[in-house]
Amino acid sequence: MDVQDRVRGCLLGGAIGDALGAPIEFQSLRDIRREHGAEGVAGYVTTWRGRTGLITDDTQMTLFTVEGLLNARAAHASRPGGRGPGGTRAASDAVRQAYLRWLDTQNHPGPPPADRPHRTGPLREEGWLYSRRAPGNACLSGLGRPFPGPSPFGEPGPVNPRSKGCGTVMRSAPFGFMTVSAAGPPGSEEAFELAAVCAQITHGHPTGYLAAGAFAAIVARLMAGDALEPAVYHALHLLAAYPAHDETSAALRAALTLAQAEGGHSPERVESLGGAWVAEEALAIGVYCALAEPSVERAMLLSVNHSGDSDSTGSVCGNLLGALHGPSALPEPWLRPLEGRTTIDRLATAAAAP
Repeated sequence: MDVQDRVRGCLLGGAIGDALGAPIEFQSLRDIRREHGAEGVAGYVTTWRGRTGLITDDTQMTLFTVEGLLNARAAHASRPGGRGPGGTRAASDAVRQAYLRWLDTQNHPGPPPADRPHRTGPLREEGWLYSRRAPGNACLSGLGRPFPGPSPFGEPGPVNPRSKGCGTVMRSAPFGFMTVSAAGPPGSEEAFELAAVCAQITHGHPTGYLAAGAFAAIVARLMAGDALEPAVYHALHLLAAYPAHDETSAALRAALTLAQAEGGHSPERVESLGGAWVAEEALAIGVYCALAEPSVERAMLLSVNHSGDSDSTGSVCGNLLGALHGPSALPEPWLRPLEGRTTIDRLATAAAAP
């Protein structure tokens, strides 16, 4: 599989998982089963708008992450020899500006006047993105505050220092398949550190940003051709080097143990890993479901049918499965009505370009 297939698969898989989980995000498992049957949802649920396949802030922010990294790459390439000052700080600045453009889509009914230089960009001009789909409070509030730069790993970040919501993880897959320099797929350490720095833009709890780093590192290893289980063990190896990694490491180890356990895989097992409202639980559930079920379709359904943050766990699981198997493994009935598919394909092509 080439890089573009893995990137397209990662973005499309994440968007599908997001759309599958969105209509049941705030429902208990009991309510899901009462409304949709003993097996829960078996595909897209028609929303009150009469539509299916609608994405949420998870996919919105993932796409803006891609746009920010593309801008950072272009700025890097414009320097003589592709070199110059900037590095991680320049990339995090570009990503933050992209997130501010996303914030515009949450605060306006349509593309507002380009009244500030950092508020320009192609995604900001796409009207379909101007829809509030239950955005996370930490993401909204964090972008209203200045970001002086990241704190050393293991210490609380400067913005929302006690927040470890899953809004860090659900947007971080692109750090696993993009570099600022476009010199090839990113190494897992590079992906880890940039994702963790950019997570601090909105969430300062060490678990929140280290979980984002671990997720990006896993995606980077999948891009390099690793299977999922060794990619997770590699992320655990990276985590061990950072202070305050214990919660994230424990959650990933619990996911591995559960996936390797005998017996069937069920929503009750998913819920033993938590509700996924916080970063390490969302990561653990996405990893568990992707490991536990050999069928892409069954894995994605397992990842959303639980009492918790179903769209975020669906998104994480879909990112992993898409990067692992490519877009051809994603069910066509879920691809066909997916909101924003043209934009996703366009960004995937740009992200995978050398």
